[in-house]
Amino acid sequence: MEKVADIASDIGEYIRQQRSSAKISLRQLSKLAGVSNPYLSQIERGVRKPSAEILQQIAKGLRISAEALYVQAGILDLPTGGPVGDSIRADTELTERQKQVLLDVYESFRRENAAARPAAEAPPTQTTEDITEESA
Repeated sequence: MEKVADIASDIGEYIRQQRSSAKISLRQLSKLAGVSNPYLSQIERGVRKPSAEILQQIAKGLRISAEALYVQAGILDLPTGGPVGDSIRADTELTERQKQVLLDVYESFRRENAAARPAAEAPPTQTTEDITEESA
């Protein structure tokens, strides 16, 4: 039961930090997210553990990725991405939205390169002319 309480306080503290860095009051976030002010306050204090749906509404109100809140709440595992992804996520100078945009761009480049790699690394195909020369 302690683990659930720890997760609730962790996600609550994370939401509070994000709200503070966005310079949004609890009341403003409550309106933006469509979550009651008392319930949001309980989440931030670690009294309540929000559902994935509530986290999504809060993320929308904070203009950050819902995935970031899901990871903090223990709903999703921390995404992999190696040292570059870890560095982006650890940068305290960036907002969650900026981090997510950078990670999305980085991952799109990696996917693009991975898709191009098999064609570039495939062994050259033999032509009938090559086969004729080899057997002669």
